[in-house]
Amino acid sequence: MKRNLLDKMKKWKNSEYRKPLIVKGVRQCGKTWLLREFGATFYEDAAYFNFEGNDDLGARFEHDLDVRRIVTELGILRKKAIIPGKTLIIFDEIQFCNRALTSLKYFCENAPEYHVICAGSLLGIALSKPLSFPVGKVDFLTLLPMNFQEFLLANGEEMLCEHLQDLKPNEKVSDLFAGKLENYLRAYYITGGMPEAVDTWIRTKDIEQLETVQQQILNSYELDFAKHAPSKDFPKLSAIWRSIPLQLSKENSKFIFSQVKKGWRAKDLEDALEWLLSAGLVYKVAKIEKPFVPLSAYADQTFFKLYLADVGLLRKMAGVSAGHILQKSDEYKEFKGAMVENYVLCEMVNLYEAEWFYWKSGNTAEVDFILRHDTDLIPVEVKSERNDKAKSLAEYRKKYNPRISVKTSMNNVGGGEVRLIPLYLLWQMNKYLSDDRTAVMSESSGRN
Repeated sequence: MKRNLLDKMKKWKNSEYRKPLIVKGVRQCGKTWLLREFGATFYEDAAYFNFEGNDDLGARFEHDLDVRRIVTELGILRKKAIIPGKTLIIFDEIQFCNRALTSLKYFCENAPEYHVICAGSLLGIALSKPLSFPVGKVDFLTLLPMNFQEFLLANGEEMLCEHLQDLKPNEKVSDLFAGKLENYLRAYYITGGMPEAVDTWIRTKDIEQLETVQQQILNSYELDFAKHAPSKDFPKLSAIWRSIPLQLSKENSKFIFSQVKKGWRAKDLEDALEWLLSAGLVYKVAKIEKPFVPLSAYADQTFFKLYLADVGLLRKMAGVSAGHILQKSDEYKEFKGAMVENYVLCEMVNLYEAEWFYWKSGNTAEVDFILRHDTDLIPVEVKSERNDKAKSLAEYRKKYNPRISVKTSMNNVGGGEVRLIPLYLLWQMNKYLSDDRTAVMSESSGRN
């Protein structure tokens, strides 16, 4: 499978300012495969070490944190020497060994010639002991579940992706390809972006096998809660996690703490929610009433929605049948809007590192997301199918006159000030927000 993060990892390898690299990510999003692939492709040798349940490995870090002693012993452990610059040292599940996490500071300061890359679950790293973390001595990258472009590539659609990338910003997708992309997108709503789920679907097209894999992933998350969180907080983590699909399915999808469990209040659950956010399993989108910079200053942090990091897991947790999605059934229409919003947010998270907000004006209008892009605050309206109506976006534009707005749906490319971006092209959102697009469309209008 092609993962886009490999390009950033190549830049890390060649940087003269390189520090030990931690690749963070939710469990089972493909970190181990990615690190092994990176080592096999770009190094003469890769020395792989997994700390989960490996006391003998952890013991290499107990006596002291002399990096050269550690490297020598690691070489003996694997029966092959580790060569600076030629051997990639891979520490997997590093959150299970706090001393190994601390050692990254000394790799950075005393032995920068060694290329060290680590993987760990975001939850485990977030809950690591404070003194163990090498602040300022490591680089970070975050691996997310596969986005829609990576899903297309996994399905062997390299030429289609290249064609879409070559399209001019004002050029429509042909009807033939648009129909094909819509079908792929509905399949993606079912599978989501967890690599094992995607691989299972591509190999088998068997919904039962796919859902077995997804349930195993969900079970592993709850085991992570139990493993890493204090015992008193485990029930809270689990309860918040399980309540998200239900709360998104409401007409007003604001997250309400008292609906997690009767009698529980915000102050009882806020710490557990912060852990889920730190773990990357959940995204928080707070309400703003005025879209001004900085957005966070105008946000009501007590009024927010929660989305999951993977749309396929959301579908599975919500109990939405894959058949309903493939057959475009109306039986899940109450949940479809929330599911597609979740997909859109995940696609944007792949492109932008940002806090996320939505706009709500009393009970009259609501715009799904406010995106910070360069100097623009861009309202993003989401529609799950073909829909030309966007009353809330129109009200927002009338009130605040943004330079650029976005409406995303199954409609084809179009628009000027309101950029129409198909749901299946959100992975190219930067192209469709570029100023060049306005110029090209103006020239086109002049010729007509």
